[in-house]
Amino acid sequence: MNLKRLLPVVALLLVATSMFAVPFMDGEKLTFDVKYGIVNAAQASIQVQTSLYQGKPVWYLSTNANTHKFFDKVFKIRDRVESWWDKETLLPYKFSKNLQEGNYKQHRVHIYNHSTLKSTYQTWNYKKSSFNNTVMNISPDTQDILSAFYSVRFARLVVGKSVFINITADGREMRTEVVVHKREKVNTIFGTANCLMIEPLLRSDAVFKQSGRILIWVTDDEYKIPVKMESKITIGSFVAYLTSASQVPLKIK
Repeated sequence: MNLKRLLPVVALLLVATSMFAVPFMDGEKLTFDVKYGIVNAAQASIQVQTSLYQGKPVWYLSTNANTHKFFDKVFKIRDRVESWWDKETLLPYKFSKNLQEGNYKQHRVHIYNHSTLKSTYQTWNYKKSSFNNTVMNISPDTQDILSAFYSVRFARLVVGKSVFINITADGREMRTEVVVHKREKVNTIFGTANCLMIEPLLRSDAVFKQSGRILIWVTDDEYKIPVKMESKITIGSFVAYLTSASQVPLKIK
């Protein structure tokens, strides 16, 4: 079980190039309420902001998912995922995933070298308190799970068509398909909005353990802001609604 499936979900579309206008504002933060049945069980957020990685300008991408205290007794989640994404090439330098879900813990890191097409994959050994390192080959255009989520917002989405992206995470590279199903009107914090319903077909537990379909509604405009997500998890299903947004170009009503 991992409520982080609502974030990314992502993953997702064609790698963007710097010739496109950036579809998000510096400092954008999106916060979701996550409902398990009728219970508001958790809160999750995703944020992008300007930073530096080894002196190079990057988008620092981060997500957090936390169950509320009363739901911790059912299943406690404290997850954080981070990515350092080059502003010019829109390729990741580093991806870090630190999960705490019930009794399960995981800390994994990918460091990407796009000039040599290699990635160092690190898994934290909790007993030894050290990383195990593995070097693997990567494709020239590979993304991590989180940067892929933002790449989707650069892409041109067409109903009835699928797009593909290479994603390197958890020590392997996956050719991932994203299906654009249909257009729908959705009640959002921006009012009734025209949205596209998309579905990433992730064949991995790259950020979460996928046990069912993941459906995501994004605004049908140049920003593609995610406003609603639905998915199944180990003990049932959940729906996530965008309840708060800062540094966004759309007016909140």
